[in-house]
Amino acid sequence: MTVYDATGRTYSLTRQPDPRIEDAIADALRGMETVLNIGAGTGSYEPDQTVLAVEPSQVMIAQRPAGAASAVRATAEHLPVLTGSVDAALAVLTIHHWSDLERGIVEMVRVARRRIAILTWDHAAFRQFWLVRDYLPAAAETDARLSVSLTRLTALLKDPEIQIIPVPHDCVDGFGGAYWRRPEAYLDETVQAGMSMLALTPKPLLREGLSRLRADLETGAWHTRYAELLDQPHLDLGYRLVTADLPG
Repeated sequence: MTVYDATGRTYSLTRQPDPRIEDAIADALRGMETVLNIGAGTGSYEPDQTVLAVEPSQVMIAQRPAGAASAVRATAEHLPVLTGSVDAALAVLTIHHWSDLERGIVEMVRVARRRIAILTWDHAAFRQFWLVRDYLPAAAETDARLSVSLTRLTALLKDPEIQIIPVPHDCVDGFGGAYWRRPEAYLDETVQAGMSMLALTPKPLLREGLSRLRADLETGAWHTRYAELLDQPHLDLGYRLVTADLPG
C-alpha cells in the first residue's frame, strides 16, 4: 500500500488545479511535444501534451477524470518507459514521497530528451507560515520530515532554474498553504485529509492547536493578529518550480 492509498481518497474533492499555478507549469513546458507526468496522482496540472502518467497508488488513479492521459501503476524510481522517449518529464508535488530521490531524478533524466520540471516547496520558507509556526508545530515537524531541501534537489540537476510560485489568496488547490487567507478551511476534516502534513501527523498532536485556531477565529483574535494578510493577493510560502534543460 502507498501513502496515498490511505490519505488520497478525498483528492478529487479538495485538490483541483489552480489556473495560475497551471499557467506557470504550462509555461515551463512550452515547446515540449511529449510529456511524462511522474507521481501524477489524479491528474492535476497534467498538460495536454502528456503521453503517459505514472502513479503508484490505485486510489489516485481511480480518481483521474475521463479523458486524462493513460496511467500506469509504477514508481519514479523505476519508470516503465524507454530512454529518451519523451521531450520532458514532469513531477508535481510528489518528490517528497519518493523512496529514493537520487534514483528518481536519474530516471527523469534518462527518459527525457529536453527538459525536467519539478514543482516542490522549500521547508525553510514554509515553516514561517502562521499555521505551522503558531498553531501546529507537530505539522511543521511532519513537513520538515517530508520535505526535500532545494539544495539537495538542485545539486542533482545541471544549471537548474528556480521560480517562486506565489500562492493566490483564493487558491483552488487545497495543498498545505492554500488557505493562508481563509483559515476556517483548516478546521475541515476533508480539507485536512488532502494535505500530507496534516494527514500524516497523528490527530492528537493537532487537536490543541486546531482548538486554539477555532477559538481565535470565533473571537476575532486571528483576524487582528494577521491583519496584514487580509488585503494581500498572494503570498510566498516556499513553493518553487525547478526546471533544467538537458544537454543534446
